[in-house]
Amino acid sequence: MLSGWLLSASAIAYLGFLFAIAFYGERRSIYPNWKRLRPYIYGLALVCTAPHGPFTGCRTAVREGWGYLPIYVGPTLVYLLALPFLERLVEVGRAYKVGSIGDFIASRFGKSRSLAVLVTLIAFTAAIPYLALQYKAVAASIAP
Repeated sequence: MLSGWLLSASAIAYLGFLFAIAFYGERRSIYPNWKRLRPYIYGLALVCTAPHGPFTGCRTAVREGWGYLPIYVGPTLVYLLALPFLERLVEVGRAYKVGSIGDFIASRFGKSRSLAVLVTLIAFTAAIPYLALQYKAVAASIAP
């Protein structure tokens, strides 16, 4: 079993490596003539590095065979087919100079500060169980 500090250090090193690759990729494009592929590559990268994928997908694959496929196919289709919608969201967000979902929704309804706070609280409340599930999955995967 790995000690806690070694596991933490390797996780931080791995994240640093991923950020270094992303930084290099931003500075120097591998395919400079294929700029239209960039959003699709980013979308697929998000799907492939989703935190729930390795834990949930592998566990489901062992138990049910091909039953793990929707875990990967669903998010992949969302990022590929919903790309025009996501691009529009980014354009509107840049036009209104917003940085969070609360600011975005509030800007669409008269820049209401109380609405922004309400949306932020709802998003925060919805994210806590998801984060707890992720931590539980990581803990279960490294438990003896």
